[in-house]
Amino acid sequence: MTPFTLLLALIWIGLTAEASPANAALGLLVAWLVTRWLPCPAPRWTSLRKLPRLVALLLFVLKEMLVANLRVAACVLDERRVRPCVVAVPLRLTDPAAIALLAHLVTLTPGTLSLDVSPDGRTLWVHDILDGDPEHVRCSIRDGFERRLLELFA
Repeated sequence: MTPFTLLLALIWIGLTAEASPANAALGLLVAWLVTRWLPCPAPRWTSLRKLPRLVALLLFVLKEMLVANLRVAACVLDERRVRPCVVAVPLRLTDPAAIALLAHLVTLTPGTLSLDVSPDGRTLWVHDILDGDPEHVRCSIRDGFERRLLELFA
């Protein structure tokens, strides 16, 4: 059983919100079947040595979501804080799965939305309603999510 199978089983338990032994066994069975029958290979970050990086990424995402929620709440209370901008973020990531994950993480963060990825996969277009400073948005994505994804997918 691979770490990816265990990760899928944990996701199963989280989505069903039931941590019973029977549900855990069912989650393991479903995860095992998925990893055996789907033609796609498991992500490269599934080795156990990358687990600390994955945990660090998850904790960073939770922190960013909390901070962004507070910023959006302040924005709702005071509309003068709204300073929208569209930013082109040059990407260092080359793996299409990593780029897709980055785009999803940006969209999951309140106040930001991934608009598009350039056809060559070198630029991510992001809409931000809170910052107003394109360089700050660009740096926060590159030094936050993208740096951690580079470590994870390296």
